[in-house]
Amino acid sequence: RRQATECSTSSSDEEFESKPSLTHKAKRAIRKRRKLEKETKQLIKQEELKRLHKAQAVQRQLEELEERQRALEIFGVKLERELRGEADSGTKDENQMLHEWFELVMEKNKLMRYESELLIIAQELELEDHQSRLEQKLREKMAIDGKSEGNSVLQPTGTDLA
Repeated sequence: RRQATECSTSSSDEEFESKPSLTHKAKRAIRKRRKLEKETKQLIKQEELKRLHKAQAVQRQLEELEERQRALEIFGVKLERELRGEADSGTKDENQMLHEWFELVMEKNKLMRYESELLIIAQELELEDHQSRLEQKLREKMAIDGKSEGNSVLQPTGTDLA
């Protein structure tokens, strides 16, 4: 009995002495968590900026592509009229005009493929942005849940005093 009483007394003394170090550890953990949250927010912001710049570049390329397609369309209409004999073709022979026509069609197809690629990239950026917003909401909900659970753990109960 004596040893059991001594052990229980010494263990309660150790618990009492370790309380201040727990608060120091808790403070350190809180600081570390806040620092991690700050770094995470900075990384999220950087990723958002990267996506924004990429989206702006894609938008500019789409606008340039649209202008090139309009120019090709105008040239194609002119060439088609020449092939039909509706416009003065000058010194061009039919073979040369057909060659230009096929090059024009190939160029137009190439631009359409490029436009499809750009639209896929734009959609990918939208999805990444949506995913980022969802992840942020999840982090916020987890932080709220963590705080409510943490508060209940830190609140003293009647059994802690005994």
